[in-house]
Amino acid sequence: MDLFEYQARDLFEAHEIPVLAGAVASTAVEAERAAATIGGKVVVKAQVKVGGRGKAGGVKLAVDAADARAKAEAILGLDIKGHIVQKVMIAQAAPIAEEYYMAILLDRANRNFLVMASVAGGMEIEEVAHTQPEKLARVGVDPNVGISQELALEIVKAGQFPESVQSDVAGVLLKLWAAFVAEDATLMEINPLVKTEDGQIIALDGKVTLDENAEFRHPNHEALIDHASANPLEAAAKEKNLNYVKLQGEVGIIGNGAGLVMSTLDVVAYAGEKYGVKPANFLDIGGGASAEVMANGLSIILGDQDVRSVFVNVFGGITACDAVANGIVQALEILGDKATKPIVVRLDGNNVLEGRRILNEAAHPLVQQLDTMDGAAAKAAELAAK
Repeated sequence: MDLFEYQARDLFEAHEIPVLAGAVASTAVEAERAAATIGGKVVVKAQVKVGGRGKAGGVKLAVDAADARAKAEAILGLDIKGHIVQKVMIAQAAPIAEEYYMAILLDRANRNFLVMASVAGGMEIEEVAHTQPEKLARVGVDPNVGISQELALEIVKAGQFPESVQSDVAGVLLKLWAAFVAEDATLMEINPLVKTEDGQIIALDGKVTLDENAEFRHPNHEALIDHASANPLEAAAKEKNLNYVKLQGEVGIIGNGAGLVMSTLDVVAYAGEKYGVKPANFLDIGGGASAEVMANGLSIILGDQDVRSVFVNVFGGITACDAVANGIVQALEILGDKATKPIVVRLDGNNVLEGRRILNEAAHPLVQQLDTMDGAAAKAAELAAK
């Protein structure tokens, strides 16, 4: 789950990472009140989960509360790369002397965590890595060991931070690591981490991604979810504990197991090139394909107005194909008139012959069976095109 900047700021503050005063506003009037409370110059910043806000006119300096109201009016409702600005953050302005960069992220390739730190902040880290690689420290962290005071100082020195700020920056890194662990994050980035003219080290802008798999440990994270912009189909699937991702296509896909579903996406995309159609979603029903699970999955996919056909691709393992077939039949009975689109089924694996027999005997008018994944994908694409 990606957080908005104001949420990242609040999380940093909760973990004693130094930040400036800030508040979030949904209206220009709220922005004016927040600016008046903070006092002095403020920065009005569009709250969207996408980069390039400044270039799009989503970040503006305001000299006082009245100006903050005017700037908020200009930013609210702005379309930034397809994201409509619903909220703005009112942040205390800071006299910046130097800008740095700091981040901790999950390094899946190396099965550990990665710290990146650079004296060159305020720009995209990819640009720093390309143009000034000597100024970017990249240090792996063993999750069983963590970051000590000594390691933090080593990282800061490797990032070429001035000696006068090394101790303070190392202190921020230690607090960032503590927050990273405590919140079960996969990314915490500060860009820029600034030195103000009076010598303070401040986290001026932050990006945070939290691991949704750890939500059971963090009931307070529920309040961070952006329900307003959530895809309604994905929200409905989440309520039913389904692993679903909406895509821009016409062939709905149901499979058991993430690997099989990913392969199904590939074969549907390939088959769909002939007809100009694409996969409409990723939906993994997992190891159990009960009638209720199958009904929930079909209900979500059939509720997508873009879907024109459905491809159910199941390899029977722990759950045998006859159980899957019974689940499909019962799911269609549960859905009744809500099931209106053609469904192509490919069953293979444990007890496949019995599963196919069950579907044949049911003879549902919407269901077609094919023996191979490629053949079924081609049929689903053809039906979607029609």
